[in-house]
Amino acid sequence: MRSDSVRQMLASIVLGFEAVMFFFAALVVFGLKALPPAPALIGGAAVCVALLLNAVLVRYRWGYWLGWVMQGVIAATTVLVPLMGVVAVIFIGIWVYVMVVGARIDRQKAARVDVEHPPESVEEG
Repeated sequence: MRSDSVRQMLASIVLGFEAVMFFFAALVVFGLKALPPAPALIGGAAVCVALLLNAVLVRYRWGYWLGWVMQGVIAATTVLVPLMGVVAVIFIGIWVYVMVVGARIDRQKAARVDVEHPPESVEEG
């Protein structure tokens, strides 16, 4: 089923890009030996899968809340690699922008549809 929600489409794109970024971040954690190999790679893969799954789940209202949780998970990685803070700030900024602007565009589209196609009045007869 296709959605016409701009916010949903943009959120899915951001989460997909975050999954790719986190794949490389997991390799950095592994390469810097910030964690042992298994937790670095398995944990990184789990977060990547969670981000990709979240990209699909934004079709539900609670999927956006899960997206906020995932932003927190990415921010928490600054404990392991402090430079991830820069990446986290960038992606959280993009996420906030998508949530605000995407919702505004969806409201404008809905208002335009209401003006172009007003509900039909029921005549009593």
